[in-house]
Amino acid sequence: MSRTNADSCPGVLRLHQAADGPLARIRVPGGHLTPAQLQTLAESAHELGDGHIELTSRGNVQLRQVRDADALADRLAAAGLLPSETHERVRNIIASPLSGRVGHYTDIRPLVPELDARLLDAPRLAELPGRVLFTMDDGRGDVSALRPDIGVHALGDDRFALLLAGTDSGIRVSPAESVEVLIAAAHGFLHLGTDRWRLHEVEDGAARVAAHLGLLPGPERVEFAAAEPPIGWLPQDDGLVALGAGVRLGSLPARTAEFLAAVERPILLTPWRSLVLADLAEGAAEQVVRVLAPMGLIFDAASPWLRITACAGLPGCAKSHTDVRADAAAAIEAGRTDGFATGPEVTVPAEDVVAGGRQHWSGCDRRCGRPAGPVTDITATPDGYRVTAPG
Repeated sequence: MSRTNADSCPGVLRLHQAADGPLARIRVPGGHLTPAQLQTLAESAHELGDGHIELTSRGNVQLRQVRDADALADRLAAAGLLPSETHERVRNIIASPLSGRVGHYTDIRPLVPELDARLLDAPRLAELPGRVLFTMDDGRGDVSALRPDIGVHALGDDRFALLLAGTDSGIRVSPAESVEVLIAAAHGFLHLGTDRWRLHEVEDGAARVAAHLGLLPGPERVEFAAAEPPIGWLPQDDGLVALGAGVRLGSLPARTAEFLAAVERPILLTPWRSLVLADLAEGAAEQVVRVLAPMGLIFDAASPWLRITACAGLPGCAKSHTDVRADAAAAIEAGRTDGFATGPEVTVPAEDVVAGGRQHWSGCDRRCGRPAGPVTDITATPDGYRVTAPG
C-alpha cells in the first residue's frame, strides 16, 4: 500500500475521527505500565471517554469518544505516557511480556527504554510511518512471530538475530549492539525514500536495509510460529507469581482497570489484547483472581473468549456493516464458536455463524485488527457473515 496521503495513524495529539467520536491511541513501549499510569488511563476513560480502555494488537491502548483532547494530553503527559510531541506515534515497541520473570531466557527489559530513548533522541525518526513495528524477543519466540518491520530475537548464546520485514535477516549482533543496530535500521528504512508504510511492502526492502547497515548475513535462519497469550497462574523464577489475564474482545472497563491499578504491581500489556499482572505473592495472586474473575478478566486458558478477536464494528466504524462485537459475543455465549464451518466459504445470518478455533470477526473486507497466522475469517457483508476457513 502506497503512502499517497499523510500518515493517518492516530495518537494522543492527533485523534482519529471514528464514527462514534474521536479516538486516541496511546503508545506503551514494551507494554509496561505502572499502577499510577493505569489509574490515569482508567480515570481518563471514565471522565473523558466511553468508560473503556481498548487493548491493541501492538500492546498499546486506545480511548474512544474522547470529549476533551487537550485535557487528555495534559493528563497523559503528567503520567509519563506522552514524553514527546513529535515522536509519539513511532514508539511502537513490543517486547516479550514475561521476559526476566518467567523462563530462563535473555532478559530484554532494559533494552526497551533504551530503544525508546534513542527513538526520541533522533529527530529524523519522527518521520517514520506510524505503522512501523519494532520487536524485542527474549528467545521464546512469542513476539518475533508478529512480523515486525525491525526487531531482535535473542538466541541464548550472547547473540541476537536481526529481524527485517518479518523474517530473520541472517545478521547477528551482540546485546550491546542491538539498540544501535535497530536505530540504524530505522534510518535505513527512511533512507530508502519509499512511499510504503511497512518494510515488507518494499521490494527487496530487507536486503536494501541490510546493505545500508553494511552487515553481512550468515547462513543461519530462525523461523517463528504464532504464540498463545500467557494466561493464568504463571510462577516466576524468583518465587513470586504473575497472572496472565484475558480481556474480552480487548475492551477493559475503566472500573476493572482501577482494581488492577490498586494491586500496585507492574502491569504488562500484551499484543494478544491481554495483560499480565506481575510480581505477586501467592496469597495476593489468589485474592486478585477471586476479585477480578467475576469482573470479567479471564484466567482460564481454555476460555473461548481467548480465541476470538474482532474489529471495532458499529457504532465505532462507519465502514462496518454491523455491530461485530455484539455478534461475536452472542456467538461465544451461545457456544457457536466451538463447532466447524459447514463449508470452505459460506454466508449466513449472524445467529447462524458456527466456527471453531482461532477466528477474527470483521465488519467489512478490510479486516482491521486481524491477527497473524491461521485464523477463520468471519467477515460481515450486506447479506450476512461470510465464513472463510484458514487456507
